[in-house]
Amino acid sequence: MTPDRLPTTSTGWFLEGMKGILSLPGFILMTAYAGFTALAFQSGLTRGEAAFMTLAVWALPSQLIIVGAITSGMGVLAAFVAVSLASIRMTPMVAALVPEIRSRKTSSILLIFLSHFVAITAWVYTLKRTDLIPREGRLAFFAGFGVTLTSVNTLLVFSLYGVVSSLPPIAAGTLYFLTPMYFVMSIWDSARERVVYWALLAGLVMTPFSHWLAPRFDLLVTGLVAGSVVYVIDRNLRKRGQ
Repeated sequence: MTPDRLPTTSTGWFLEGMKGILSLPGFILMTAYAGFTALAFQSGLTRGEAAFMTLAVWALPSQLIIVGAITSGMGVLAAFVAVSLASIRMTPMVAALVPEIRSRKTSSILLIFLSHFVAITAWVYTLKRTDLIPREGRLAFFAGFGVTLTSVNTLLVFSLYGVVSSLPPIAAGTLYFLTPMYFVMSIWDSARERVVYWALLAGLVMTPFSHWLAPRFDLLVTGLVAGSVVYVIDRNLRKRGQ
């Protein structure tokens, strides 16, 4: 986006958001979903189930948890709890995004609907560009990118089902790994407060220990412990500064 070619209508901003599918973040996420397609096929999911999971769940980590639950024979209730715990991380993301993209005329129903499309890629991509987008165009921009990203990856999973099934596990794992690497680098680049840098570093340091202590809940343990410790430290420093 260049200042002299910015859209002037909501439709224009929606279309501008749609173009994000051709960006590096969009490409990385599509490659990760290509790897997910191979995993879904090898785990016994049908084409329709894999595509529906992408559209309905729309969070690759949660989808991997579901597939892992299916292959390990985990019960429905246990899988539901595991996915719910993994998805709690979306709550603060929504809370941080909504004040940046809503306007006085924004419908609450529309916000609830669009909250389904909040995931790391759309969240980071939108927040990094809010300074260039007038408030009245931000919601349309996010909607254009989020809806397009979800729709394209759903079609990708449906189309590639069985085609990439011959990928070796190491190749599929590499495709998955591209996404979290991009997430970390993007959040670091878009951070506006020092506490974000501290939280990322604390999480990276603590992750191996969390995986060793509680392999099935390592992400949850890392987020709760590292995030809480950094929050307390930052809050105390702010009080001393005041």
